[in-house]
Amino acid sequence: MPELRVDVAVVGGGIVGLATAMAVVTRSRVSLVVVEKEERLAAHQTGNNSGVIHSGLYYKPGSLKARNCTVGRDALLRFCEEHGIPAERCGKVVVATREDELPGMEELQRRGEANGLTGIRRLAAEEICEIEPHAAGVAGLFVPQTGIVDYVRVTEAYADEVRRAGGQVMLSAPVRRIVRDGDGMVLETAKGPVRCRFLINCAGLHSDRIARLAGVDPGVCIVPFRGEYYDLIPERHHLVRNLIYPVPDPEFPFLGVHFTRMIGGGVEAGPNAVLAFKREGYTRWSFSPHDVLTTVTFGGFWRMAGSYWRMGLGEYWRSFNRRAFVKALRRLVPEISTDDLKPGGAGVRAQALDPRGKLLDDFRIVEAERQVHVLNAPSPAATASISIGEAIAGIARKTFGIDE
Repeated sequence: MPELRVDVAVVGGGIVGLATAMAVVTRSRVSLVVVEKEERLAAHQTGNNSGVIHSGLYYKPGSLKARNCTVGRDALLRFCEEHGIPAERCGKVVVATREDELPGMEELQRRGEANGLTGIRRLAAEEICEIEPHAAGVAGLFVPQTGIVDYVRVTEAYADEVRRAGGQVMLSAPVRRIVRDGDGMVLETAKGPVRCRFLINCAGLHSDRIARLAGVDPGVCIVPFRGEYYDLIPERHHLVRNLIYPVPDPEFPFLGVHFTRMIGGGVEAGPNAVLAFKREGYTRWSFSPHDVLTTVTFGGFWRMAGSYWRMGLGEYWRSFNRRAFVKALRRLVPEISTDDLKPGGAGVRAQALDPRGKLLDDFRIVEAERQVHVLNAPSPAATASISIGEAIAGIARKTFGIDE
């Protein structure tokens, strides 16, 4: 196959990769290609999330998550309006179901206001039902900025902008090897070699492996966590008007099972968060010896396991026991029963783990010679994708010396 020559190669056709490519190619005089291993865009994390436009409520003020979420949310809504993509700012209710969750709720309100959210309203127990008639708790927070959208459509629109600006999108092209050559590198893909001067790695579940192929120690291991969903049967959609969330455990970088109305119709319940035995393991029985070996031979894994094993067992119990899953949901909506749910989809989160056993909560971006590697981009990465893409493009321009 003939060699493709470009200035910039972006590895990864998810929403962060396409947002980054869009920011680079529309603001710099460079040739660019997005290299995606699947036959379609947004095949993994982007295409298997619940479509929530996050407000910025949860994130530590000043963190990359907080800064990019609040700016990126507004940019995303503008992009959707300009491109005719349905998006709705419907708001959500965070429900405290026990008295000991009230300090956590107060901290959420403090963070949200510090991150620039306006209109957050504290709800007494009897006021929760004014917004979500079937939810119950000791107190609640109404957050008006939260919304819903279809992130696959958003990603495809980003790709259209990349092509319109002269960039290329190469599908079905897994990267098998990266070789340094002169003042650049050659990506050996299933579609033939791609010679580039600069590399941006947005490969999500495989971002640490792409970094190593490029000769960079990522300093982290990507550990896959599967989130499993149920769908409410149509006759019970009325139990959830918009979004209902619990107060999250501050020690764990997941939000807990919740209810989400989808932009295309229907209501999802979930997800849990169980360790997956394959990086693209969307079922309980998915297994990859290579992926498992990569996880268990990383020293930080056992330190993490020692810290979170009780919580992990609880998540697995909910995975295999529908009644346990329903029990968690009934804390938010007491009328829910096992008959109200049918199996839904699943997603796998690319969670970066450091050698100390710490699950990284913030975005992690590593720079190297002629390379930028995005090694942790969890939620709210989709919400913040335009802002993150512009930030990565800015790092790339500075690192690569590309002029706007």
